[in-house]
Amino acid sequence: MTTTPRRMFELLEPICLVTFFADECNEEMAALGHRTYWDGYFASRAAPLGRVPAEVVHAAFYNFAEGEAARHIPSAWETIPAEASVAARERGSAASVRRILGPELAGSPGLVRAADLTTKAATSAPTNGRMMYAGMRTLPIPSDPVARLWHSATVLREHRGDGHIAALLAAGIGGTESHVLAALDMEIYPAESFGRIHHLPKARLRAVMDGLRERGLIDADGRFTDAGRETKRRIEAVTDELAAPPYDGLTPAELDELIAVLEPITAKLTADRR
Repeated sequence: MTTTPRRMFELLEPICLVTFFADECNEEMAALGHRTYWDGYFASRAAPLGRVPAEVVHAAFYNFAEGEAARHIPSAWETIPAEASVAARERGSAASVRRILGPELAGSPGLVRAADLTTKAATSAPTNGRMMYAGMRTLPIPSDPVARLWHSATVLREHRGDGHIAALLAAGIGGTESHVLAALDMEIYPAESFGRIHHLPKARLRAVMDGLRERGLIDADGRFTDAGRETKRRIEAVTDELAAPPYDGLTPAELDELIAVLEPITAKLTADRR
């Protein structure tokens, strides 16, 4: 049975992913003067935390390898104001959503309603213990419906991400280890070939895989054991449970309506990536 948080994740994630896979956000970041994709990524995503050291960004993001945040923070903020990077991310992401959906769907009453209800959910949950979610909550909510939908979906993504980190910590799974489990769950083999970790030093990856073997989570061939699969299932179940509070802010009728108006939006965005 699909839970409400899981269904909402399925519906909202494609709205957020345009930031990373469509062209407009990258073009906005390049126009600002960011030298690389990752400069723009770290500068814009970390900006709601304030001008914090790389160590804080590393802790908040959790699943990047040691030293990766420090290659971009604080240097990416030194010549380009953090606020400008945040605005460029929003501008480019909304432009991607608008282009992919087309004028009819992007300008529809259903999208406006989706933006309103998503925003209501995104602003309904407590911020306690939610570092990235709390940071995103400090940003102004856009007035444009497409931008507001992207913004609020991204706020909810950070809320879920904060809970996912809590679930990983409770299970004793580190950032790189989480990528290995995710790769195996997606049937990517060998897990070391996964795009989020394949660039890491071989010695580092070998140590991570050896550690997972010692804990009985993967076998000699680097595949899930029953214990590893159950650990991954439990992490996802806890993540879903911790992602529920925003949706408690909607009535059952509003939640049903939100799912109905999001479905065609998500279907269009998902089809564009195939």
